[in-house]
Amino acid sequence: MKALILSGGKGTRLRPLTHTMAKQLVPVAGKPILGYVLDHISEAGIKNVGVIISPETGDEVRGYLGSGNRWGVRIKYILQEEPLGLAHAVKTARGFLKNDDFVMYLGDNLLREGVKNAVRRFRRDRPDALIYLKEVENPKQFGVAALNKDGSIKKLIEKPKRPPSNLALVGVYIFSPRIHDAIDRIRPSKRGELEITDAIQELINMGYKVVSEILSGWWLDTGKKDDLLHANTIVLDEYIRTSVNGKVDPASKITGRVEIEKGATVIGSRIRGPVKICRGAVVENSFIGPYTSIGEDVKIKDSVIEHSVILSGTCIEGIERLEDSLIGRNAKVVKDHDQHKALRLMIGDDTTVEV
Repeated sequence: MKALILSGGKGTRLRPLTHTMAKQLVPVAGKPILGYVLDHISEAGIKNVGVIISPETGDEVRGYLGSGNRWGVRIKYILQEEPLGLAHAVKTARGFLKNDDFVMYLGDNLLREGVKNAVRRFRRDRPDALIYLKEVENPKQFGVAALNKDGSIKKLIEKPKRPPSNLALVGVYIFSPRIHDAIDRIRPSKRGELEITDAIQELINMGYKVVSEILSGWWLDTGKKDDLLHANTIVLDEYIRTSVNGKVDPASKITGRVEIEKGATVIGSRIRGPVKICRGAVVENSFIGPYTSIGEDVKIKDSVIEHSVILSGTCIEGIERLEDSLIGRNAKVVKDHDQHKALRLMIGDDTTVEV
């Protein structure tokens, strides 16, 4: 079995941040989303991995993933010139996939349980597609499944105006090679894309076996700012354990589950977990509240920050309160006058904001 990880696209829902970085590399709890995806693929015992990249962000994805050695996998990069749909990505990767079964994992999605158990079930039951479903509040934004009374799949519809259920297709799939025949039979949707939902429906129409599994654990689609902040909250809650390897002076107070990497420094500050502080960061005379991730080489002084993701190289100084914010790399958020109010920001890389 192989894996196909989709790390292309333009990331329009996370702009302006994604004008300068791949959405799959935005960190959650101090680690790029793509890193968690590779963790899951490695845990499932899959060694051959194809990664779909775009012309705009492909070099950055290559720079992070490299050859795949750190995950014990071999990576082949596959260029998708235009984001013409998930099924088009599979078509683009046909030369890599050949006639093997494969896991397709969207690089901006996270599953609590990974894919190891699903791979085991697929190998045991030998369907032509195994899909995950999850109850959602906004099914119009997803591919949606209508089920028969016995729980089998009746129909799949991409972004329906009138959803037949609240069961959305999760961005992780396992396919047999028959998916290629189904993709060859479908046509672009009204959006001009080859939809993987249509291809799976075509498998059903062709009489092939498609099985589903309703997720009980969390599923995170990190395509938008609020989704990414929610993912950061969930992952910090799930994975962060107390680990203080950086320097913390006697005037500082650490409470709750806080991970401070080697090379980070905390001076005269209060940190209340769950919080992740990456190497090279300096926090001085500040309060860092729950569900905050601070990237490498960030400088924070005389500020209060909660429920935010601060990317590497950023400077925040003299901010009365910053919350629910996603701050890009090498940005500056600095005090310019005496107004006191909470800030809610989403700013891209290399930005200066005076408040």
